[in-house]
Amino acid sequence: MGKILVTGASGDIGRKTLLHLLKLRPAEQLVGFARDPSKASDLAANGIEIRQGDYYNRDSLSRAFQGVEKLMLTSTHAFTDRKTAHANVIDVAAETGVRHLVYMPIYRKAGSTFTMKEITEEDIFSIEKLRSSGLAYTLVQHPPFMEPAMMYAGPNAVETGVRVPPGDGKFTSATRDDLAAAHATILAELGHEGKTYYLSGAPSVSWAEIAHILSDIHGKDVPYITISDEEYMKSMAALGFPDFVGPFILKWVQGMNQGEWEEVTGDLERLIGHKPTTPAEYLRSVADAVKSQESVS
Repeated sequence: MGKILVTGASGDIGRKTLLHLLKLRPAEQLVGFARDPSKASDLAANGIEIRQGDYYNRDSLSRAFQGVEKLMLTSTHAFTDRKTAHANVIDVAAETGVRHLVYMPIYRKAGSTFTMKEITEEDIFSIEKLRSSGLAYTLVQHPPFMEPAMMYAGPNAVETGVRVPPGDGKFTSATRDDLAAAHATILAELGHEGKTYYLSGAPSVSWAEIAHILSDIHGKDVPYITISDEEYMKSMAALGFPDFVGPFILKWVQGMNQGEWEEVTGDLERLIGHKPTTPAEYLRSVADAVKSQESVS
């Protein structure tokens, strides 16, 4: 059997995908692809081969993909040349004999006119590139990641309230760990070729409901407060984000408010074999971690 390679092995979701794969496949069948292998030393310590390369260096991709049967293309970061990066991976995978490629675009509702700079156009390009590549492929469409999504509620939301632009739409989110577990299942099993999954979390929630959840967890009233787009971007700047990132985060929140990610499917639960982490469970775990840290200090 050929090897399974996961790109972005030094990043959070790539690393988690490989760690879940370790539960399903022997380490000698697994390969991590990283620009700086030293940042994936923990995976190497578990017996996973780490191959060095860069999305923008096709020769390095060609070397890294030798003997690989299945490949997970971990989307590269926004504010980079994502089209070139993804096209290089797809082209070289086809050239080197990779049989099956798994790609993780952001979910987009059928018929939606909602677009995100740095995301939508690049995802559409990558999907079209993959469909014309001759490779067998699986699309694992993502909702917003749970971890940053909850941060979008605003700086110190427990004390100052959930402060976001107005909108009563609902959204799903999922933890990176649950998404990575789903990736691992698809990579480890046969029969997922040609399929498209939407890895939605559950349940869908509104920002007003997030405020209620925080109130229950912390035993105090956490209000839901609507603010202007301009004020919201200032609040993101207060968290230390560069000026150009504020509009990017705002667009995520606008999509959440418009119900762009409101659909709940059972795909994630079926792939990981248990119910995905809910917003309430995640937010409680964050609160518990803070309490634990405070008790130690």
